[in-house]
Amino acid sequence: MERIGVMVCGHGSRDPEACAQFARLVEQIRERLPEWPIEMGYLEFARPIIREGLDRLRARGVERILAVPGMLFAAGHVKNDVPSVLRAYGDEHGIRIDMGRDLGIDPLLLRASADRIFEALSRARVAVPLEETLLLVVGRGTSDSDANGNVAKVMRMLWEGMGFGHAEVAYSGVAHPRTDVALQRAARLGFRRIVVFPYFLFTGVLVRRIYDATAEAAARFPHLEFLRARYLDDHPLVVQAFLDRIHGILDGDTAMNCSLCKYRVPIVGYERDLGLPQQAHHHHVEGIGTDADRQGSSPHPTSGHRPHPHAHPHPPGHRHHHHPHHHHPHPHRYPPDDEDGRDG
Repeated sequence: MERIGVMVCGHGSRDPEACAQFARLVEQIRERLPEWPIEMGYLEFARPIIREGLDRLRARGVERILAVPGMLFAAGHVKNDVPSVLRAYGDEHGIRIDMGRDLGIDPLLLRASADRIFEALSRARVAVPLEETLLLVVGRGTSDSDANGNVAKVMRMLWEGMGFGHAEVAYSGVAHPRTDVALQRAARLGFRRIVVFPYFLFTGVLVRRIYDATAEAAARFPHLEFLRARYLDDHPLVVQAFLDRIHGILDGDTAMNCSLCKYRVPIVGYERDLGLPQQAHHHHVEGIGTDADRQGSSPHPTSGHRPHPHAHPHPPGHRHHHHPHHHHPHPHRYPPDDEDGRDG
């Protein structure tokens, strides 16, 4: 019987706390799957990088690797960068690597989100009915309209499922509306309280910006109560969702949403991305370290232009490519920095 190992592929962050949280979640996965060796690695900034985690699995005698993306939605990193690294490594070392699907919109994550929101509501200063409360769900923001739409769907399902009077969606970068703009709009809709929920797995630069924008809005609109909900982190249901994705690889449940993939079918406004080659864009920040330790690290080269390793193949000649984000002119344009990113 072939020896199986698990690779959890994180996004990576300049923030040491975010990396510590990711490592803590991976440790909980290890505790739940003691029969398999489990390693982790990051696509950007932090170490170990994904290739180093794969090296560790191979050194432990693993013959087949089940790789799961530690990211909420399938945008550029999940469709392009992570598969490129995995395919290049598998080809180089002759080892089978099967990639699972993104966490996606999952009932477990919706329940975990509701728990985080209820925790915030429990800290309210005064009793305000839910019908007089507005929920603002803030996603990362990507150049993939399908991934951005998933954040809006999460918002809608939490709004209706939890009984808020209203809900809005915002994004921390790339997509619109941005957090500060959405907060200003929400404050003028006549609700007594606003709950801000960052739909992120872990903390980091972008989550702190969301909280800072919330504090600024609270100072600007002192007659309203603003509550900051915690991001998902290592909620037990998040851990279970990862376990489901790992077992799903063995069950063949690996297909991502190809019907709305801008690289596979023409999507309004993104027609020129159709059929572009799969190519990673992260090399300039791979393994350079967090803000605490990034000095002296050097990126490890990985090759792009590879077919996807996930189990839902595209037609011959079709390959994914990370294309520079192109959206229509918008009155609220902000230049993204290197962690505003293009992926969720």
